[in-house]
Amino acid sequence: MDYKIRIIRYLYYFSLLGLLILYLFPGSLIGYFFYGDLGRQPDLIPNPLGTSINHALAFLYLTILGLISYFNKTSFRQVLLFLIALSLFSELSHLVIPNRSFQYLDIFANLLGTLAAIVIIFLYRKFKYGKI
Repeated sequence: MDYKIRIIRYLYYFSLLGLLILYLFPGSLIGYFFYGDLGRQPDLIPNPLGTSINHALAFLYLTILGLISYFNKTSFRQVLLFLIALSLFSELSHLVIPNRSFQYLDIFANLLGTLAAIVIIFLYRKFKYGKI
């Protein structure tokens, strides 16, 4: 395996682990580090939609890393389906995790970030190889 792809794959796994920790922790770890309050969700990028833009950017980043990691592998489609399922599961898990709140806008932002990354990767594949 090419060393660049290996580095991207490690970054993907590290980012996936970090995202899971942030999503499944009962409370806001980022809010705790910034404000000393597990109940306060920080708005890392100020916008009219609240923290949802942060969700879209996180899943855009994670999906691009995941799809690049498995770009020429037979497991590409499995990774693609895993990332779509993860974008749904991560927000739905907030229904049962204490001190977390489920929001439809967040689940939409998760899916939007994932689907935007999929479109970017598919367009790249189309232009580079002439196929999807």
